[in-house]
Amino acid sequence: MTSSSTSSSAVRSSAKHAAERIQQHLPPSNPASLSSSSLNLPSKTSIAASINHSPRPKERPSSTASSVSAASPSTRRSGTPVHRSQSKDFDEDNDPGRVRVSVRVRPRNGEELKSDADFADLVELQPEIKRLKLRKNNWNSESYRFDEVFTDTASQKRVYEGVAKPVVEGVLSGYNGTIMAYGQTGTGKTYTVGKIGKDDAAERGIMVRALEDILASASSASSVSVEISYLQLYMETIQDLLAPEKSNISINEDGKTGEVSVPGATVVNIQDLDHFFQVLQVGETNRHAANTKMNTESSRSHAILTVYVRRAMNEKAETGTKSPKPESLGDKGIPRVRKSKLLIVDLAGSERINKSGTDGHLIEEAKFINLSLTSLGKCINALAEGSSHIPTRDSKLTRLLRDSFGGSARTSLIITIGPSARYHAETTSTIMFGQRQQQLESSAYKEKLADASKVYEKKIADLVQRVEDEQARSTNAEHQLNEMKNILSNQQKSIHDQEMGNYQYQRELAEATYTYESKIAELQKKLEDEHARSNSAEEQLRQMKSIISDRQVLSQENEETNELKKKLEELSQMYESTVDELQTVKLDYDDLLHQKEKLGEEVRDMKERLLLEEKQRKQMESELSKLKKNLRESETVVEDKRVKEDLPKGPSESGALPGSQRSHGLKKSLSGQRATMARLCEEGMILSREFSLILFWGNPIDIFVSTSVSVGVQKILHLIKSEDLEVQIQAVKVVANLAAEESNQVKIVEEGGVEALLTLVQSSQNSTILRVASGAIANLAMNEKSQDLIMNKGGAQLLAKMVTKTDDPQTLRMVAGALANLCGNEKFLKLLKEEEGIKGLLTMAQSGNIDIIAQVARGMANFAKCETREIMQGRRKGRSLLLEEGALEWLTSNSHIESASTQRHIELALCHLAQNEANAIDFKRTGSVTEIVRISVESSRDDIRSLAKKILRSNPQFSS
Repeated sequence: MTSSSTSSSAVRSSAKHAAERIQQHLPPSNPASLSSSSLNLPSKTSIAASINHSPRPKERPSSTASSVSAASPSTRRSGTPVHRSQSKDFDEDNDPGRVRVSVRVRPRNGEELKSDADFADLVELQPEIKRLKLRKNNWNSESYRFDEVFTDTASQKRVYEGVAKPVVEGVLSGYNGTIMAYGQTGTGKTYTVGKIGKDDAAERGIMVRALEDILASASSASSVSVEISYLQLYMETIQDLLAPEKSNISINEDGKTGEVSVPGATVVNIQDLDHFFQVLQVGETNRHAANTKMNTESSRSHAILTVYVRRAMNEKAETGTKSPKPESLGDKGIPRVRKSKLLIVDLAGSERINKSGTDGHLIEEAKFINLSLTSLGKCINALAEGSSHIPTRDSKLTRLLRDSFGGSARTSLIITIGPSARYHAETTSTIMFGQRQQQLESSAYKEKLADASKVYEKKIADLVQRVEDEQARSTNAEHQLNEMKNILSNQQKSIHDQEMGNYQYQRELAEATYTYESKIAELQKKLEDEHARSNSAEEQLRQMKSIISDRQVLSQENEETNELKKKLEELSQMYESTVDELQTVKLDYDDLLHQKEKLGEEVRDMKERLLLEEKQRKQMESELSKLKKNLRESETVVEDKRVKEDLPKGPSESGALPGSQRSHGLKKSLSGQRATMARLCEEGMILSREFSLILFWGNPIDIFVSTSVSVGVQKILHLIKSEDLEVQIQAVKVVANLAAEESNQVKIVEEGGVEALLTLVQSSQNSTILRVASGAIANLAMNEKSQDLIMNKGGAQLLAKMVTKTDDPQTLRMVAGALANLCGNEKFLKLLKEEEGIKGLLTMAQSGNIDIIAQVARGMANFAKCETREIMQGRRKGRSLLLEEGALEWLTSNSHIESASTQRHIELALCHLAQNEANAIDFKRTGSVTEIVRISVESSRDDIRSLAKKILRSNPQFSS
């Protein structure tokens, strides 16, 4: 018997003697008459208050209380410091101050099933009586008792509830606790303690289940915080598993309290269970493990998970009245915080080198593991034997766990063993380690037990005196009982007399019954009347239902009215968008009028040039007629000479051959001249005939309606491909003039005019051709069919590249006008952006030319208008494509331009872009909101001012 056990036994013995003294003073008969109120036994609350400083949230009953309960079962009351059920006999295994020890046996593995198939298990488990038998041989075995015995089929939840849950509950009540796993390597310590089980909740170990309960308790109270640190002791160095760069962390001990701490460890505030899974996974990844013969993942370090729980103390009510000062405040009014700490320790397994097969560095690891476990065993032996010196400083492991054995912490140990007889020595050592742990008691519990015993002895003395007083009162009660018997006899006589008088009462009852039956008949009649009134009420109810049905119909009509209101609102929105489009069309119409005036000037210039060319044509025809006349005269002279040379002249005939040769050469030369002149005449006549039609008939609309005009368009488009540059220029000018009229555009498109013009723009380097061809494309771009053909042939990309091909302002104005017309088609917005049409417009605007800037502004207004229409109709969402090319900055910087029409287009573009709420951030970033405010006040157009004001009212980001 150790000294600690002796002191505890002495306290229990004194409590038993006091209980016997009470038993001697109890009366031999009628024990049930001694109620708890007559004995005036101390209540749970009063006794708990006398030892309120006990660190245990729940204590088991002492031997004194058990003895009193056994002596008087009918007056069974708790005499313990806290609320736990009593046991009739003192059970040393239920001692709350002792370290609780449980044992778990793992199942046989594949190798053991093969090698030990003919041998029985090393251990025999008796979980019902919490015992384990260790076989020495086939005949003899030794029995050991533990607090819990778990078979190889025990679930993780069952192990947690038996081993760790009482400790976790104590931690939640403000007390420190320790849960530790010890055993041979490969017996399932890490599986029992550290299994994460994220995918399968049934596989979760003690660490995860403990945090799950703590976090569940913390979620119900906002004033609770949960923090953890995760360390490993590897080869006598403390390393941080959550921050691997921290190694060889030092241990600090408080000189006053003796509390052990590791200040260099990383502490993580845990928010929820998923967060803990992530943190624990990081720690497990950094833990040292190796493959040995006994375990494929053998832990090579001791892992220590520390959980810190902090809870603000709430105000309590005691004995039905509020305390004058909240418990949550200290003596100086400072808020109190209850702190508790839980240590979960996964010890590395003890192993023998010859069985584990370790070599090299693994041998060094095994030495340090066995050394620290040996030091732990020495401390346990010293505590069990009551030694005055506990060698806790022999190892860092024992220093960290100093408070877990013999200290104030509540400690639970689970030892893990294997069933194979090959490891008889290791299993025996593990079991004996657990048995020594069961002999340990916490020092705090010893002190509280001694204090409680003194309180109980004083209470027992008071109870003895009260029993003596109760005996005297019992004698007095017997005399009172005799008097009560006499009174009872008199009462029985009085009852007999009353029975004799009952006859008279029965007769009176019959008369009363007749009277009541008459009244019941009257009530039945009244009930029939009430039934009639009920039928009338039902008829009224049916009428009310009919009224309600009518009201429901009216309600449906109201719903239809609401739907009509919604549709009216939608029509109103469509009307507003239509008004906006009408305003835009008006602006476009003004621009078209302006363009028409410019084109009229160009037509007048063209007519003047054509008149000049007509004069030149007449001169050429005059010269041509002269050449033809000279040609006929030359041919007549040649014929005359040839006739004369053909006449026979005798000896002179030999000279006829050279003359004939000369005549043939002259004829060939004249034929070549005649073909050349014919070709020139043909091209010149076609060209002059077309020019004459335009010049003298004035309006080409009436000319090109007939089939002959169709043939003329084909010829003109054919002349565009002529190798003669002058002919090419004149043909392009004719096509440009024809494209200015809407009625001719369809015919030009059908005859392949768009493809011819695009090919000419792509291949030609002549500035006049580029300018006139771009103008023709700009005119054709006003027609939707032409727009489709231009975009399908890559016209937008080709026009955008004209910026790099020429710097002629007139040409760039034509190109900008073509792109501006294409921007007015909703189908091509994205394609225009992808083919750099928007970028090309902004690049052309950098030229500074007023006419070019006007076309660019018109294109921006068209593009923004189409985007706004798509957004309002729900076909598009998100930021404007113009903003991605920097158009907003350009519009903002040019919003004060002098040209009134250009300024209107810029203001309209800004308003359309501001209608898209997705562009609000860009407007605020570029300062364009200020321009919207200015437009709402200073714009020359009433409709644009109204639109700007509406935008400022409807968009909260602008109004703020």
